[in-house]
Amino acid sequence: MSSTFAALGVDQDLVRALAKRGVTTPFAIQSAALPDALAGLDILAESPTGSGKTLAFGLPLIARVAGANHAPAALVLAPTRELATQIADELAPLAAAKRLRIATVYGGVSLNKQAARARGAHILVGTPGRLNDLLERRLVSLDRVRILVLDEADRMLDMGFRPQVDRIVDRLPANRQTMLFSATLRGPVTELAHAYTVDASRVSAELPPETEQGEIRHTFVAVTAETKLDRLVDELNDVDRLALVFVRTKYGADKLARKLGRQNIQAATLHGNMSQGQRERALARFASGRVTTLVATDVAARGLDVDDISHVINFDPPGADADYVHRIGRTGRAGRDGNGITFVLPEQHDDVHRLAQRLGHGRQVAEAGIRRTPSARAGTRSRRHRSR
Repeated sequence: MSSTFAALGVDQDLVRALAKRGVTTPFAIQSAALPDALAGLDILAESPTGSGKTLAFGLPLIARVAGANHAPAALVLAPTRELATQIADELAPLAAAKRLRIATVYGGVSLNKQAARARGAHILVGTPGRLNDLLERRLVSLDRVRILVLDEADRMLDMGFRPQVDRIVDRLPANRQTMLFSATLRGPVTELAHAYTVDASRVSAELPPETEQGEIRHTFVAVTAETKLDRLVDELNDVDRLALVFVRTKYGADKLARKLGRQNIQAATLHGNMSQGQRERALARFASGRVTTLVATDVAARGLDVDDISHVINFDPPGADADYVHRIGRTGRAGRDGNGITFVLPEQHDDVHRLAQRLGHGRQVAEAGIRRTPSARAGTRSRRHRSR
């Protein structure tokens, strides 16, 4: 594995720009992806959040777009506004070293202002929904894009963006470089990869040692509608760093934050009904520790990357295995230990018991006294019998 960016083929302008930020040694995913990406090959990369993937696609993207006399020449698609903003912020100083302009497009801000910036940018970073709006209104053209990046492709599929992504890709030149980055390259992502890439170089890497996940303690708590809020307050009063509380709906997030306020626990909220400015202010208050509790919905928390979260509390249990993994994965960051706590109402015992068993947390859910009802077990046996 190469120990310098220059040895991987990164030019001196970008090497110096990296050094100014204190970045001198490539992460594993960067060492694996950069040579083929700089050569213009399609890339399929299996790499989790926090592994250094933004530079793995950003450096070759900037190097290969440098000198372009048209805009936009490169497109990065991300599942959320927060992730699009993070990508643009990380790449901006590197793009400036090559005199390239970056623009972001996402919902919640003026469409026309975004369109004007997008038309003048060499690199466009955006979410599928807002970019589709711009394309349908003919406010931006992708006819000359020669590099496409799909970041966190698995999340885009989980969030139902496949139709929008297909419509966007249909507007791109067939002769382009495509780089797809995903936490997993299994399941539906495989179909996406085959549809969008040609003879792709496949690479993978784990988290770098300094960002490896710490140990996470999974806990399930049987509650009732009457005791649920009091138990949450007790848990939050024991939190020593930051706590992220997941709820099912936007209305539920606002309602719970108000209830916590009446219990002298100040909480910020994060959900899809908030404007971009409101979301950014809420995240800034939370990440800085000015507010130590954030109440969020699943969609809003996609791309959330805050290292100091010690507790993730599922006030409402997740609806799918992937949602549980994503939620709890917000703690235990940067090598620190974390706590994942899930509240379970009586009518939720069956579903949560099955989810916990599938994810390897059967012991923890049993210790909490959360068991499947006899009728649910009988239903399972009946289905098995019929399938024989």
